[in-house]
Amino acid sequence: MGRIHIKDIRGHIGQEVTLAGFVHTVRNQGNIVFLMLYDISGSVQVVITKDYLSIIKTAKNLSEESVVQVTGIAKTEAQSPGGIEIACRTLTILSAADPNTPIPVIGKQESEVELDKRLDWRWLDLRKPKNTLIFKVWTIMEQAFREYWIQNGYIEIHSPKFMSTPSETGAELFEVKYFDRKAYLAQSPQFYKQMAMAAGFEKVFEVGPVFRANPSFTSRHDTEFTGYDAEISFIESHQDVMTEEQNVIQYVLQKIKEKFGKEISMFYGRDLIVPSIPFPRVTMKQAKGILAKLNVPGEKDGDLSPGEERKLCEYIYEKQGHEFVFVTEYPVSARPFYHMRTEKDPTLTKSFDLLWNGLEITTGAQREHRYDILTLQAKEKGISLESIKFYLNFFKYGCPPHGGMGIGPSRMLMKIFNVSNVREVTYLYRGVKRLDP
Repeated sequence: MGRIHIKDIRGHIGQEVTLAGFVHTVRNQGNIVFLMLYDISGSVQVVITKDYLSIIKTAKNLSEESVVQVTGIAKTEAQSPGGIEIACRTLTILSAADPNTPIPVIGKQESEVELDKRLDWRWLDLRKPKNTLIFKVWTIMEQAFREYWIQNGYIEIHSPKFMSTPSETGAELFEVKYFDRKAYLAQSPQFYKQMAMAAGFEKVFEVGPVFRANPSFTSRHDTEFTGYDAEISFIESHQDVMTEEQNVIQYVLQKIKEKFGKEISMFYGRDLIVPSIPFPRVTMKQAKGILAKLNVPGEKDGDLSPGEERKLCEYIYEKQGHEFVFVTEYPVSARPFYHMRTEKDPTLTKSFDLLWNGLEITTGAQREHRYDILTLQAKEKGISLESIKFYLNFFKYGCPPHGGMGIGPSRMLMKIFNVSNVREVTYLYRGVKRLDP
């Protein structure tokens, strides 16, 4: 029999099995040695008795975190962790670990080790089952988003990440040398999602990297991250986009809860709630009114500070029992030129942010698809029409009314696990001062 995973041992009780993984702990009790072995699926105790003295000698000298292969008899044992153990017959060291690990993989709590140091040795930090779980959940989350979009007629696109023109106004840019001219790393696939609408694709999604030269050191900002983007045609307003988003989020969180709800609760103490539909919706004006009654000061009239976002979500949860809230109708001053204006008030846009337990996880809007109005709005924002000529051409030859959203999966993970720092849920974080490992 070839190697099996630890989670599958129960199906082989009384049989010889071969396992491979990392040595968690070594307990030397003279004529008997206990190893705790773990792999991606779990952990199990391995027992080496005096009948195998040469193996005992090898095991006694094993350093924790060494990689080994073990063959032995699987049996039930009430005294063992998990009620199962392996009576070892052979032990092969596949890779011996330096005993002086720079950060502990077991023992100390994460709070006892500085986050920056943990990030320096991220591959060791990720060996902890609690941290591995994050990326198991991310895998299911991404699969569920794709399932929903594909089942509902979306086409996947992969847009370029080198751009001659910034894709978002107001965001910081990474400028790169591109042969004999300048290029920019894409801040979003926004322009190319809209090109797909002009091409008649009707519904598209993209999963890809996003680059923001944001000089922020906050717990929720990074300079490179993964973005989930979607765009749909023939909408009546931004309300249609919000309806679509609440549907996909409910679908995704249901899938995550079914697969990993118990583990999320065990490791993080978070009872993941699958939200009911519809999500609450308030306009920016209404949000500011609520916050004023709560005596929460605001930094900007047309936007919400992180503190305002938290307090608004607390209010919505208290009044409606819902973790999510859409904030709509941001002013023109706070939104890009391509957001459509409302008919009732041209100073407001058909836009929204989605907040989840105090954190913005999505920005979206209905886009302006009418060429003449779009060029006028660009001029109002002081944008050179020549610099966005290729983009404006998308709308010259007919384009359906459309809108879409950009979702931050890492921010979603922060809320799924109830952690306060995006660095915890990012495989390898990139920030102002971090380019390694």
